[in-house]
Amino acid sequence: MKGAFLLEVSKRIKHNRKKKQFTVQELASRAKVSKGLISQIENGRTIPSLSVLFNIIQALNMDVGDFFNDIQILEPTIIVQRKEDYENFVKEDIKGYSYKRILTKNLPASTVDLVLLNISPGTYRKKVKTDAYEYKYILKGEVNYMINGNYYKLKEGDSVFFDGRLPHVPENTGKSLCSMLVVYFFSMT
Repeated sequence: MKGAFLLEVSKRIKHNRKKKQFTVQELASRAKVSKGLISQIENGRTIPSLSVLFNIIQALNMDVGDFFNDIQILEPTIIVQRKEDYENFVKEDIKGYSYKRILTKNLPASTVDLVLLNISPGTYRKKVKTDAYEYKYILKGEVNYMINGNYYKLKEGDSVFFDGRLPHVPENTGKSLCSMLVVYFFSMT
């Protein structure tokens, strides 16, 4: 199973637990597992065994088919995340530390290249293709990103992940500098 699929399963457990108004302890008791295990599963920090997963689904009073309905096994080529959609999670119980999951994506062995890209207002270039998966996080400003013929308006705090082999180009149509963190994932194969 892929990382994004497992993350979706974790989100569904948490969503359905809250929908049923169960506490973490109540769900753990019903599924005959520890409270800590439920917390780790919901936060994507551990993968439940198949039997534990089925116990949790039964404890949520759900049909297995309904639980897995509409989960995408094949991940989309382009993933746009709005800053309000980033998931908070607890990694350590330490005051002052706040974690937000921005992207989880399994890729074959790859080289990672981190880049800071600044685009001046009104700057335009031809569409390009790269031999890498690309992740762009908008630090400041906004950009209109064309990927494979579709446009995505991204603002500060938004991000996009896509296959760089698709034709793409960022266009700064705003009036101020756009700064973005760029992560390239180059395949080692």
